[in-house]
Formats: sequence, C-alpha cells, structure tokens
Amino acid sequence: MLAIPVFLILLTDFRYREALGVFVAAGITDALDGAIARLTHTKTTLGAYLDPAADKLLLMSAFVALAFMQQVPTWLTVIVLSRDVMLVVGYFLLFTMTQHAMEVKPSVAGKLSTFLQICSVTLVLVSLVQWHWVPPIVATVCFYLTGAVTAAAGLQYMMRGFLWLQRQLAGPATQ
Repeated sequence: MLAIPVFLILLTDFRYREALGVFVAAGITDALDGAIARLTHTKTTLGAYLDPAADKLLLMSAFVALAFMQQVPTWLTVIVLSRDVMLVVGYFLLFTMTQHAMEVKPSVAGKLSTFLQICSVTLVLVSLVQWHWVPPIVATVCFYLTGAVTAAAGLQYMMRGFLWLQRQLAGPATQ
C-alpha cells in the first residue's frame, strides 16, 4: 500500500520510468510475500484480506490516473472500478443480510482479469517510457480483452454471491 502514493506522484510528475519501476517492484514484492507465506505456512486472515486489497488499490489507482491522463480508455477504467466496487459492496450486503462471512476465493477468471489488468497498465507504462514502441492494435486488443475478462469475472463473482445467498437462506438442511 505504501507504493501507491509513490507510484501516483511519479506518474503524475511524468516520471514514467520511475513509476514503472515502482509498479514492477510492488508486483515482485507482492509475489515474493505471497510465496513466502505459502512456503512457510504463515498465512494470516489479515493478510488474506490486506494483500488483495493492496493489489486492487494499486491497480485501481493506476487505471484512474492513466484514464485522466488519457492513456487508457475511460470505459475500461469504469469496468475495472465497477467490478471491484461491486465485489466489496456485494460482500458487505451478503454479510449484512446473513450475518455470515462468505469465503473469498479468487476464480480463474478473476486471476486472469487481474493479470490482464497488470498487463494493460504495464503496457501503457512501457509505452510512456518509450523503451519499445507499442503498436496501437496491441494496446487495443489488450484493453478489449482486459475489459471482457474483467466483466466476465465480475458476473461470475456475482453469480457465486447469489448462489451462496440462496444456500444461506435455504438453511442447513439443503446445504
């Protein structure tokens, strides 16, 4: 989470190389942290919530900043933000309605969505650094693919929530 303000300051100061470095470093340290937790069996409940929240906040911040800078399509930013807000609000509503916490498990589509979002942001940052010229068609395909998979993952999570709620309301006899 500490990387988010640093990343945004660098990005909005047009220090794209440094912003890319912070974005990549945040991803690498996140992956290492997760791998260490799994290997040493030191997963915590707090970490299970904070880690994906930090990832999502970094990605959402990147999409919002890049949309304002007109580097990613607004529609893609809206899809990314809407899905994440829907997940948080949906989880809160399910808990409020049932007083039971739904187990949060990422789906394959959700993981692919996050991967494609990271690819989209990285593609734009690399393009801004001008290390490699990125053909517009590559960015366009990446953006459309990211939007479609993100929307599909959001619908899948929504269906999971409805099915879980239906089981909760039906009672223990039908579970």
